[in-house]
Amino acid sequence: MKITITGASGFVGVNLRKYLAVSNEIEAISIRYLANQQINIDADAVIHLSGKAHDLKKVSNPKEYYEANFELTKQLFDAFLDSNASIFIFLSTVKAVADKVDGILSEGNVPNPQTHYGIAKHQAEEYILSKEIPATKRVYILRPCMIHGPENKGNLNLLYKLVSVGLPWPLGAFNNKRSFLSIENLCFAIKELLENKSILSGIYNISDDEPLSTNQLIELLGVNFGREPKIWKINRSIIKFLARSGDFFNLPLNSDRLQKLTENYLVSNEKLVNSIGKKLPIESKNGLFKTFESFKKNK
Repeated sequence: MKITITGASGFVGVNLRKYLAVSNEIEAISIRYLANQQINIDADAVIHLSGKAHDLKKVSNPKEYYEANFELTKQLFDAFLDSNASIFIFLSTVKAVADKVDGILSEGNVPNPQTHYGIAKHQAEEYILSKEIPATKRVYILRPCMIHGPENKGNLNLLYKLVSVGLPWPLGAFNNKRSFLSIENLCFAIKELLENKSILSGIYNISDDEPLSTNQLIELLGVNFGREPKIWKINRSIIKFLARSGDFFNLPLNSDRLQKLTENYLVSNEKLVNSIGKKLPIESKNGLFKTFESFKKNK
């Protein structure tokens, strides 16, 4: 199968290219939004990963999100509909539905994105769903949660650095649960969508089977380093006060980072797993061990 992948130089793209290249011809294209551009597709399948990621520092121009995540997706999807390609996979995000989750996020939740990143991704989803899909084509919208894997950066890397130098984890009083997604499970799911013609077009959440708390992540990191981690259960009110202070004085701990480290964000993968008809290949804990080992090698 000839597969065109946009955004192939990013974290997901690099891993997906390696995963799919074993039995497919991969065409990696670099693409960005240009007004009135014409895109030519000469492939059996299109996997659209390209886009602007969530800016945690909040310094990006909102226009960048709508051009990269909405307008570009429109152009590429229109080109797909006019081409002979039969499969289109769009990597969206759970943030296209909700920044905060009460209970467990499923495909039935009514979208209410709160950031320009999430809104732009949701608009792209709506555009794709508004089009009539020919019987010869299949279209999948994947909504991943936090993706982890070797060479990944972000909050997991920050936790790794904290434990690696023996510093205590001060947020032990927050007993949260959140879903993660191993890059290996994501690649496996995309491969199944490409090969299994019986899987219906539509929206699919994707996550590892088992959610974990941040305290459990710290414990896993302790196992990785071969020592007991230090988890301090400081009063939550004190921590929240310190985080609010961090908002004003640009400290490492601020309200936004505190929320991301301690919030509940549970995602159901039931629809996708049932549609594939196979178990995901790697458990969340094992995937995280691989991620942490890669941090150790690159230290």
